[in-house]
Amino acid sequence: MERNFKNVLVISFGFLFLFTAYGGLQSLQSSLHSEEGLGVASLSVLYAALILSSMFLPPILIKKLGCKWTIAGSMCCYIAFSLGNFYASWYTLIPTSVILGLGGAPLWSAKCTYLTIAGNSYAEKAGKKGKDIISQYFGIFFLIFQSSGVWGNLISSLIFSQDSNKVEISEENLACCGAHDCMTETTNTTGAAEPSNSLIYTLLGIYTASGVLAVLLIVIFLDQIKSDQAETEKEVLETPSFWSTFLATFQHLKDKRQCLLIPLTMYSGFEQGFLSGDYTKTYVTCALGIHYVGYVMICFSAVTSLCSLLFGKISQLTGRQLLFVLATVTNTACIIALLLWKPHPKQLAVFFIFPALWGLSDAIWQTQINGLYGFLFEKHKEAAFANYRLWESFGFVIAFGYSTKLQVYIKLYILLCVLVLSMVMYGAVEYLEAKSSPGTPTATKKENVGPLTEETDM
Repeated sequence: MERNFKNVLVISFGFLFLFTAYGGLQSLQSSLHSEEGLGVASLSVLYAALILSSMFLPPILIKKLGCKWTIAGSMCCYIAFSLGNFYASWYTLIPTSVILGLGGAPLWSAKCTYLTIAGNSYAEKAGKKGKDIISQYFGIFFLIFQSSGVWGNLISSLIFSQDSNKVEISEENLACCGAHDCMTETTNTTGAAEPSNSLIYTLLGIYTASGVLAVLLIVIFLDQIKSDQAETEKEVLETPSFWSTFLATFQHLKDKRQCLLIPLTMYSGFEQGFLSGDYTKTYVTCALGIHYVGYVMICFSAVTSLCSLLFGKISQLTGRQLLFVLATVTNTACIIALLLWKPHPKQLAVFFIFPALWGLSDAIWQTQINGLYGFLFEKHKEAAFANYRLWESFGFVIAFGYSTKLQVYIKLYILLCVLVLSMVMYGAVEYLEAKSSPGTPTATKKENVGPLTEETDM
């Protein structure tokens, strides 16, 4: 097996094992640690730390430690979060959430840097185009990585389904589920008694072991970047420099189009935060039990992955505007339906229809917003995508931050208002583009519309 290809597989399976654990834990935080909103508070703190990490840490750590050891060290931050869940309290979960957030940005930056260097190295030896090999390597990575959402949630559901403490749900308790939740602890545990400690520890043990296996894969099997690649690494890390990128992130806000895209970018964080923080707790756990959360999120992950690939291709034929309209209509219909629907165990299929439709919309938001940024700001990609990560993370922070303070119907109205504002301002962006390029419809321009995002998976 060619050496660079072997390294791509090592990184891909390392991330698969790591995010099998983290993805499953993220889906369960609001249900597993509902007391005083600890679970969603930890996620809010986590994304706030990610914002700071994105601004400062990646270039420093990669330059000092190299890609391999930055990846390995950052993965240990994720393991710390798993360990913090063993004895979840404000004194354990919040600090480990900060640690994970700080490790998130260096992990993804080091991965991108490593795959880029490996792709250019092989292309040079094989006499091929670097961008083609890099695209191939990233395709392999995401093919393997995206399945982590399925495995992590499947593990949690299989383990919690063994719980013998399931209880019958009274109609009185069911009245506290859904949009007009009662905002009491009853809301979070009506579907089943809290899983036994033995099952929780079993799950956390499996997740922690999965994270440790990821680190061992990287440490033992991932090759260090060779000395003859030092110039390539130096180019990747120093162009642009840390401070120029940091300043360019905020200077980029002088671009009117970037400012207009802030609500749409934040909405991406809002909608993902609602599904993993509110839908899983107030609809699924409340009416069915925590053992169904994994199955529901598997449905979301599978639809998102398939539709990301599908819409990346379709957009080349339809243009991005029609896909944004489809996502808007789908999300709006879901929000209105969630406002009206009273969840009941007898309507089992409905619990899966919502995450499936949400996954369809999410696939469009992720692929097309990334593609839009790449298309509009082709000459300032670094600053543009730094803004993308910044504002999407703010969306996560706000969504998780007010999760325990407001009733679900209020959060749904906020989500709807942000969506409407996002589309109005997005329309203004398209108008400005059409005005600046008369006679050339933006939908027919060459766009970078593939599934570019990976930062949102954290």
